[in-house]
Amino acid sequence: MDSPNRRDFLAASALSAGSLAFLNDLPPVAAADARPDPKLVSLDSGIEPLVRLVEDTPREKLLEEVGARVKKGLAYRDILAALLLAGVRNIQPRPNVGFKFHAVLVVNSAHMAAMAGPDNERWLPLFWALDNLKNSQAQNIKESGWRMKPVDEMKVPAARHARAAFAAAMEKWDVEAADAATASIARHHEPGELFDLYARFGSRDFRDIGHKIIYVCNAFRTLEVIGWQHAEPVLRSLTYAILKHDGKNPAESDLDPDRPGRKNLERLRHGSGPPDHPWKDTTEITAALLKALRSALADDASAEVADLPSRPAWDALFLAGGELLMRQPGIVALHSLTSLNALHYAYRTTGQEHTRRFMLLQAAAFVPLFRDAMKSRGKVEEAKIDALSAQDGDRDANAGVVFSALTKDRTGAARKAMAFLHGNPQAQKELIDEGRRLIFLKGTDSHDYKFSSAVLEDAAFISPAWRDRFLAASLFWMKGAGAPDSSLVKRTHAALA
Repeated sequence: MDSPNRRDFLAASALSAGSLAFLNDLPPVAAADARPDPKLVSLDSGIEPLVRLVEDTPREKLLEEVGARVKKGLAYRDILAALLLAGVRNIQPRPNVGFKFHAVLVVNSAHMAAMAGPDNERWLPLFWALDNLKNSQAQNIKESGWRMKPVDEMKVPAARHARAAFAAAMEKWDVEAADAATASIARHHEPGELFDLYARFGSRDFRDIGHKIIYVCNAFRTLEVIGWQHAEPVLRSLTYAILKHDGKNPAESDLDPDRPGRKNLERLRHGSGPPDHPWKDTTEITAALLKALRSALADDASAEVADLPSRPAWDALFLAGGELLMRQPGIVALHSLTSLNALHYAYRTTGQEHTRRFMLLQAAAFVPLFRDAMKSRGKVEEAKIDALSAQDGDRDANAGVVFSALTKDRTGAARKAMAFLHGNPQAQKELIDEGRRLIFLKGTDSHDYKFSSAVLEDAAFISPAWRDRFLAASLFWMKGAGAPDSSLVKRTHAALA
């Protein structure tokens, strides 16, 4: 029965078998190998392959691999999403919300730097952040090998109970219950409502020198760009970070890091807020509060701002942070400014007046806490930001002169900046642009991006009467023109060429 149809079928079968013979030399793929790892949280299906690429590619090859895909059309937003999601899935925010976890904390800062820079330089911060992630991933593997697991679906509360369950778990510092509730609120609640919740809980205590509220704001800001479909694993990581403490359950103890926040919540319950009548001279209010912040305790500082209009109060707080940096250019003072940036972002973003007032009161409490924390870090110089002034020989300074001087003499560079900025409407932009360009070229640390993105954003919110001093003080942690170039710039260039 050798019909034409049968002959055609056999010929086609032989041809098919021959064309697939090359598969015989490859290792077989078991069905289980193609299924999601049940011990690892799943991500949005559209981004999962790119996240796996970031996770699995060796550090020495990642920039080149991503660069090849960029040249084929891979979008900036997709890389940003993969960067954040690879971080939250592979880097534990313990034992400190900092250190290796800066690879996650810095994602939004790198994005802010990219968006503020020229079009042709926007890949540099993102590629730096990719390389930085691989370093932190390796450190995480060395420390614990932690990876984010799937949520326990049996414990996820129903939508109607999610918000109350989340708030209750956060108040009790109950990690397991909060994790399950986080999954539910991420699925059923609007971003604005959730931001109010996270801003309150992320700013309530002074652990990890402000990194909790920094993470809150950076996580939500990045989600605004990459899309809320990626929120659940990010918010689970954020919840886990916020609930970090050092042994004793804060819900059952009266501990130093929690006391200012509890007092400020009590103050808000009984206070009436700032007076409604106009203030004639806000410059004097700022100067008086700045002076008080040099010696005030945390509770006293909060009491000082409770009855002040917000604009001069924030001016004084930003200036106080800049002054701390002048007195001791180091990690603690630096975080006073990055924390203030986060608290101010939350202040202007939240939709609730109660949360807005809490951000201001906590910002006032944090400044003295940072000031006191600096004492254990070495010598604290005597410096006053309101006494910073230009010298006669600096009148011809420009942005290039300022950053050339910065390499060897921070104070001298700040004085030159004061001369350059005074009475020159274009100088602020030129100084900021040059500072950001040098970060692109010479930035080597997460703090380079976190700090520069924070202070260069905050400068726009400071009253013109004080802005020059704030920018000049920020130079104490910027990169000078004489700093060595980052080797990653050459690698990024080669990867994208």
